[in-house]
Amino acid sequence: MDYKRILLKVSGERLAGDQHEKVLDVHAIEEIAHEIKTLKDKGIEIGVVIGGGNMIRGKETAATGIVAAQAHQMGMLATVINALALQSMLEKEDIQTRVMSAIRIDTVAEPYIRRRAMRHMEKGRVVIFAAGTGNPFFTTDTAGALRAIEIGAEVYIKATNVDGIYTADPKKNPDAKHLPDISYKDVLVDDLKVMDGAAIALCRENRLPLMVCKVGDVVAALAGTARHTIVHE
Repeated sequence: MDYKRILLKVSGERLAGDQHEKVLDVHAIEEIAHEIKTLKDKGIEIGVVIGGGNMIRGKETAATGIVAAQAHQMGMLATVINALALQSMLEKEDIQTRVMSAIRIDTVAEPYIRRRAMRHMEKGRVVIFAAGTGNPFFTTDTAGALRAIEIGAEVYIKATNVDGIYTADPKKNPDAKHLPDISYKDVLVDDLKVMDGAAIALCRENRLPLMVCKVGDVVAALAGTARHTIVHE
């Protein structure tokens, strides 16, 4: 737990719960909020980027015939809804939060301003970054890398349903091997699908360490007691 400030990326699908039977699963959101509280209680400043895949994905929606740029904007709005849901659960844990949106939606969220976001974190507030980068065709993984770099996070943590990076999809290939440590170059060369290329490139160019771990294991992974993967230069 040597980190002072982190950026946590949570997929939108996770908010739908394990069975994905609901768009928003309150119990799943409560679990995420509790994990964030545990990190917060350890004195870590936290920024969160949340996806919108439980509701809508821009790329998939564009494939149905909706104009691609608008499809991605619809996805951005989904992340705002998820951010508000997480904010509500965090406030039930008595954690001060701010939702900052990359698109103007002032009645429900603050506009994203880098220095203001950093000030919120310095005051002990958890900042939830919504609406991705504010631009179509960029994923929330890329938004997470961008925000992590902008706020000076020491590590970018991607919490997924898998406990790190494997040589192949462990759900499909029982012989897939877990990789505790790997370089950004090897992730790109081996096309390991950790996140999109733009996000990997941002992390690599700015020497930002990336940790991939399972949702629910973030605290233990940071302490070195849960399986995870570190990606670095």
